[in-house]
Amino acid sequence: QEDQECSETHMSVLWYAGQFAVTYYDTEDCSVYFMPDTPDNEDLDLLQKVVEEVHPQCIVTSAKQDQNIAKFLADLTASDSDKDVGKPEIVLFPNTDFGLEVGKQRILSRQFPFIPSHMTATEKILYLSSVIPFESPLVIRALGGLLKFLDRRRVGIELEESSVVVPILAFKKFVLSDTVNMDQDAYCVLQIFKSDIHPSVYKLSSGLKEGFSLYGILNRCRCKWGEKLLKLWLTRPTRNLTELNKRLDVIHFFLLAQNHETVLTLQDCLRNIKNVPLILKRMTLSHTKVSDWQALYKTLYSAVCLRDTCRSLPSNIELFQTISRVFTDDLHYIASLISKVVDFEGSISENRFTVRPNVDPTIDEKKRRLMGLSDFLTEVARKELETLDDHIPSCCVIYIPLIGFLLSIPRLPTMVEKSDFEIEGLDFMFLSEDKLHYRSARTKELDSLLGDLHCEIRDQETLIMHQLQTKILEKSDVLSSVIEYTAHLDVLLALAVMARENSYCRPRFTHRHGFHIKEGRHPLMELCAKTFVANPVNSGEAARRIKIITGPNSSGKSVYLKQVGLIVFMALIGSYVPAAEAEIGAIDGIYTRIHSRESVSVGLSTFMIDLNQVAKAVNNATERSLVLIDEFGKGTNTLDGLSLLAAVLRYWINQGTRCPQVFVSTNFHSLMQLELLPASPLLEYLTMETHQDGDELVFFYQIKQGVSTVSHAANIAALAGMPAKIIERGVEVSELIRNGKAIKRIDHPSKGDQMEKCKSVVEKFLCLDLDDPNLDLEEFMRKEVLPSAASIL
Repeated sequence: QEDQECSETHMSVLWYAGQFAVTYYDTEDCSVYFMPDTPDNEDLDLLQKVVEEVHPQCIVTSAKQDQNIAKFLADLTASDSDKDVGKPEIVLFPNTDFGLEVGKQRILSRQFPFIPSHMTATEKILYLSSVIPFESPLVIRALGGLLKFLDRRRVGIELEESSVVVPILAFKKFVLSDTVNMDQDAYCVLQIFKSDIHPSVYKLSSGLKEGFSLYGILNRCRCKWGEKLLKLWLTRPTRNLTELNKRLDVIHFFLLAQNHETVLTLQDCLRNIKNVPLILKRMTLSHTKVSDWQALYKTLYSAVCLRDTCRSLPSNIELFQTISRVFTDDLHYIASLISKVVDFEGSISENRFTVRPNVDPTIDEKKRRLMGLSDFLTEVARKELETLDDHIPSCCVIYIPLIGFLLSIPRLPTMVEKSDFEIEGLDFMFLSEDKLHYRSARTKELDSLLGDLHCEIRDQETLIMHQLQTKILEKSDVLSSVIEYTAHLDVLLALAVMARENSYCRPRFTHRHGFHIKEGRHPLMELCAKTFVANPVNSGEAARRIKIITGPNSSGKSVYLKQVGLIVFMALIGSYVPAAEAEIGAIDGIYTRIHSRESVSVGLSTFMIDLNQVAKAVNNATERSLVLIDEFGKGTNTLDGLSLLAAVLRYWINQGTRCPQVFVSTNFHSLMQLELLPASPLLEYLTMETHQDGDELVFFYQIKQGVSTVSHAANIAALAGMPAKIIERGVEVSELIRNGKAIKRIDHPSKGDQMEKCKSVVEKFLCLDLDDPNLDLEEFMRKEVLPSAASIL
């Protein structure tokens, strides 16, 4: 109990560009836990869950922060009572302490007990790269700040000598209790997201567009917030079965034929849900545009339509019930307020906020006076002309905002110098476009009687706009709810549309380990292939946990692995899946080693990156994890690669019932031929079915039990367009190696040619005069004999 009371956690948090990273030190096990760069909403709901789960005594962050993280930290430390029990201490460090290079240097220069002392600096970097995600910049920056804090506070070693540093015995990945663990490699190889360069010349500078990816095909959302939430769900697959079944219940309802009209009605309403948070932000800053009022008005009435529609739907579905309850009459109140106050036609024509008639009597009166001003000013101008000299042919009275009423007279040819502009009884103001502008007694009287009507009207309308904005901001909570729940509705409608169009099925969840999928399909491949062959997946709880898949190249092994991963992943976001039936067991993580990442920027070899990916699976996968490994070991010497693969598989076999669900594809046929793996009920050998029809290899893309012993490399090379002579020679060499025979060179000269060259060398010797005192034998041998001898040998 004393040990538990003394246990503390100290957390470092960074928030930047919509993502956060967390690292924390636990004094109980002297380990540093990290959570890689993770997207979150502006309210930082996910970060709140992390803090609630970890319960840190202290939170370290950068002094340079935006209002979102500042508000979050302020709320954390705000106390409802006199006791600050459970409130973390907030420590601010300068932003320079969280620099990326500074963080890397702190990590690499520190001595960790778990790293052997004999390792060189390079070996230490390679080792740390397998346990710390250096590809996540926010994590590295947060970790650098945490190390600085630990050294400054001397956590747990306050009474030790200054030479003693805070012990760090391990680095571990932190995963929220309901979140499925997946790293960036898994997202990349499964093509969850894929960014392509935008084809438009005008958008080259703005960045990228979504390519052919799972997000790309599922994104049938009608509003921006639906797209944002879908992306968030894809980055946070969950194992909360209650939440997943709630999502699936809504999709099931939308897929019923009798609800098709309801789906269309909801989609039409969702199209008009605009960027309300941005509008509210502009209201707080008094920067509201005419288009903002139009967008807010459309959003409000669309939200009311959504509420009324949901009220007519079954109340046993929680989302419909929540929308019916949360979308209160405040929406109708705000909408009717806007419609009664805002004159949309006038606002568009004047490009500013204008008020409808009968809202403010004072404004109405001033507008009437302003509208009748034209005829009145014509009459005033006629009277002014009567008092002017006869040589002035015409004049008019005009109104200029902020200046007032002026008499405008055309410039006469005799008016050259400024002194010529002077007219008795008039005050010259300015010359513009060959018209002279004056103040007269009558225009001064008009100024005093009518005032600056335009500015007065605008000022009063601006005041009313501020009052209206205040009323709306007071009801902003309901508008936030509109954005939250319309996003949920939009995503589930999009998933339902995709499920209907592609005949997806509802997955069933079980607490048992393993999964059973009937006629599973690859959701991306089936859209771009003329015909796609469906395949089953059966992975048991106590048996057949490790699948070793063999078969020729291009036979579909990699597609099958990705298909398994994608079906499981789609189930974990609450989507229907591409299969006839699917039962998904308990899953806590998906680990992959399928494609090698780009290796130049991280400074590691391709094979080292492959090893890192497999190391993550070996170190972190549990009996509830899914591991997908494609062609591991081919990046190094064949014997070494085979040995590593066999060692990894033996490790999992020896774990027994704690073995994860493993799918491995390989062309190492020696793995089976040499019986490198022990007989075990956990093992199952599968192969992709093919048929040799003469010289042609026919692919059936069908998985079946068994082992492939032939790679059919020659057939694959022919399909790739390799020249026939090269293929023939390759087959010949392969047969010689397989039979243990010597490989004969095909570029060796014939015996006849060799004999002729030998005769030529002999003749040169016979022609040699050994009695010649000028003869240089060394030069003769170098120029005449040795070149010929080299070509003979």
